[in-house]
Amino acid sequence: MTVLLQVDFSMPAEMLGENLSNSAIGLAESITQEAGFISKIWTENLAAKEAGGIYLFTDRKSAERYWDMHKKRMATFGVKNANAKIFDINLPLTKITHGKID
Repeated sequence: MTVLLQVDFSMPAEMLGENLSNSAIGLAESITQEAGFISKIWTENLAAKEAGGIYLFTDRKSAERYWDMHKKRMATFGVKNANAKIFDINLPLTKITHGKID
C-alpha cells in the first residue's frame, strides 16, 4: 500500500531557494534510486527557515528504511531537528481530489 512520508527541519534561509536547487541535484538524483521510492515534493518556507519534503513510497517498510538512512545523512549536513511522520493514504478520496499517487 502506498504511504506518504512527511519530513521537515530547520534550515538557514540563505541555503533555500536557488541555492538549494543548485546544491542538491546529486541528492535529488540519489533519492530516485531508493527502494520503494515513487516521488518527492520538495518543500520550503523561507520566512520560517524550514525545508523538507513529501515523499511517496510503495510501502511502509521502504519509507521507514529511507527515513532511518536519511536522518543520519541529514545529520552529516548539520541538521539536528528533523521530524518525520508516515501516513497511509485514503485512495478513494485521494482519487476524487485528483491526488497523483501512481
